[in-house]
Amino acid sequence: MPTRILSISGLRGIVGDGLEPEYLSRFARALARVADGGTVVISRDGRASGLMVREAVLAGLAAEGCRVLDAGIASTPTCGLLVRKLAAAAGLQITASHNPAQWNGLKAFDAAGRVFNAELGAELIAEIDRLENEPAEVTGGAAVPIEDPGADHREAVLGIVDVESIRSRRLKVVLDCNHGSGAVLGPELLESLGCDVTVLGGTADGEFAHAPEPLEQHLGGLCQAVLEHGADVGFAQDPDADRLAIVDQRGRYIGEELTMALATDRVLAGSPGPVVVNGSSSRVTADIVERYPGSSFHRSHVGEANVVAKMDEVAAVLGGEGNGGVIDPRVGGIRDSFVGMALVLDGLASDGRDLANWVDRFPVYEIVKRKVPCPAERVPAAVAVLRRAFEDATVTEGDGLRLDWDDRWVQVRGSNTEPIVRVISEAPDAEVARELCEAVLERVREVV
Repeated sequence: MPTRILSISGLRGIVGDGLEPEYLSRFARALARVADGGTVVISRDGRASGLMVREAVLAGLAAEGCRVLDAGIASTPTCGLLVRKLAAAAGLQITASHNPAQWNGLKAFDAAGRVFNAELGAELIAEIDRLENEPAEVTGGAAVPIEDPGADHREAVLGIVDVESIRSRRLKVVLDCNHGSGAVLGPELLESLGCDVTVLGGTADGEFAHAPEPLEQHLGGLCQAVLEHGADVGFAQDPDADRLAIVDQRGRYIGEELTMALATDRVLAGSPGPVVVNGSSSRVTADIVERYPGSSFHRSHVGEANVVAKMDEVAAVLGGEGNGGVIDPRVGGIRDSFVGMALVLDGLASDGRDLANWVDRFPVYEIVKRKVPCPAERVPAAVAVLRRAFEDATVTEGDGLRLDWDDRWVQVRGSNTEPIVRVISEAPDAEVARELCEAVLERVREVV
């Protein structure tokens, strides 16, 4: 079976094993039809296979008569912002996000510069199927390069923080771009904020120096570099720079979950209001929201589009996911590591505090994340087994299965981007969280 995974979240696969030029071109043609043949912005994350994918995409878009604006190597949030700024009909980011280097994929944006919602995603998938036996009339195309594609994004991010206050701190920062697209805008943004920046993996060529997902086990080099350079903070981006993990000045991995918590604490200090996170995110953000009168906490289903839809519904001042993806509507409706970095630096500059002390003021929870290979068709059976096994829990369905108790929770859901089931548990005690996660995993494995 090919590795290709197509869902409303986009397309991913291994090049040559499910991700072939014909299919990539057909995806692009389908996007063009959903966008009624208008202008499309494209960009890529720097992987070696990105050039091949780009050519296939250009062929598909040309076949449908689209005008193409090419941002070159740029981050996912930059692509989304450009769609809106340039009044394009759609956008297409060539990326496999945090998947290994041999993977690549496509992520579509609507005219508002947001990832496709469920309705548009379903329309796109249906169009891909309809085009299977309809050959393209054009086999190649050209694109107009976008001059300084990161300029508008940089200015938008600078506009949400106190730039002069941050500059006055002269903060030392280690940025681990890991040879992803964050290397294009990240160092420039930090230098604009007056930071003394040390960059790891600063060439956006996709030659990842470590596994691309910014998890603790992959970021030992960043933790060490923070200590060696006496840095105030370390930042780690995933390859398309929509996620951010953080290391404090002691070389301690703060992680992805607390990225959203730190951003929430900073934003609500100046602008109380609704905050949205998905159902797989830590409780710590909810606890922080409770500290600010006039603010409210809301959960959405997992998925960037679901978070943004809930943000629109409640007029949220901030949203995001526990994978380090912060969404600030003042910049755009996309998870954005640059927004996360700027808000953390703004918080550090606001009262001269250091990152470790800031984090230590938060409630302490231990979150455990595991995954197990699982065909999508087996997920409902796993959910049914778990409902019967944990009858004392409060059950929330619709996004896999979430089980809540007074002091802990666990969620089980099928991934939209990998053939796996994700199991996430959280409790104030690490051992309790691990035991809960393993108990659920044991039952899932019995089913799959």
